[in-house]
Amino acid sequence: MTFALPFPSIDPVLINIGMVGGFPIAIRWYGLLWIAGCVGAWWWVIKYFERSPVEVEKKHIDDFLVWAVLATVLGGRIGYGAFYSGDNFDFFQIWQGGLSFHGGLVGVIVAVIVFVKMRKIPFWQFSDAIACAAPIGLFAVRIANFINGELYGRVTNVPWGMVFPLGGPEPRHPSQLYEAFLEGAVLFALLNVLSQNDKVRERPGLLTGIFMLGYAAARGLVEFIRQPDQHIGVLAFGLTMGQWLSIPILLFGLYLVFRSHKKAS
Repeated sequence: MTFALPFPSIDPVLINIGMVGGFPIAIRWYGLLWIAGCVGAWWWVIKYFERSPVEVEKKHIDDFLVWAVLATVLGGRIGYGAFYSGDNFDFFQIWQGGLSFHGGLVGVIVAVIVFVKMRKIPFWQFSDAIACAAPIGLFAVRIANFINGELYGRVTNVPWGMVFPLGGPEPRHPSQLYEAFLEGAVLFALLNVLSQNDKVRERPGLLTGIFMLGYAAARGLVEFIRQPDQHIGVLAFGLTMGQWLSIPILLFGLYLVFRSHKKAS
């Protein structure tokens, strides 16, 4: 006999306003949690620099919040269109979902490069602060994925398997919760414990490298039990699209860790 936990009955739409000017308007849990993740990350970057020997004015952090939101949406949407979408992809139909983390990461990297150059802020110190705060947003988004019943795992017989509304009658891994725990809670705790170490702070870029390594490792592991996108499936060497896209992040993370080590020695 196969046991399965009941999937919580949470309507992804908190408030349905209806059609306005031909566009469906609704307040969704995904949007609320996404905003909460951005605000939480912004708040944490402020706290990070309050205890940092590097001075960055709060107005710069406030301004970068807008940059980060735009970069995440634009990069994430472009990345989704490039790597995950089918033939009917419409960039502007954001209410249908579709944001790629890897595209959003590229967008934020570009935004940081341009922003710190304009404001004359130390690049790697600012990047390290963003890296320490990013898992807050990742945690929030993965919880939103769970509420939406999307990005679920593969069929399983573990006692905590769940029957997702869109996943058929068989219990599946709640892979969204695995990712929330690893990419969010664990990575946040690791980075922020390390950030309080003076030797780590003396190696700018190290926390950024650890973030990239940690994310790539967590995503790569969970992808083995996460259901691949139906229209993409499993790619070369039995790896998914998410795993292939995480390899460059892993390699760049390794480069940053060794680069900061050589610079400090």
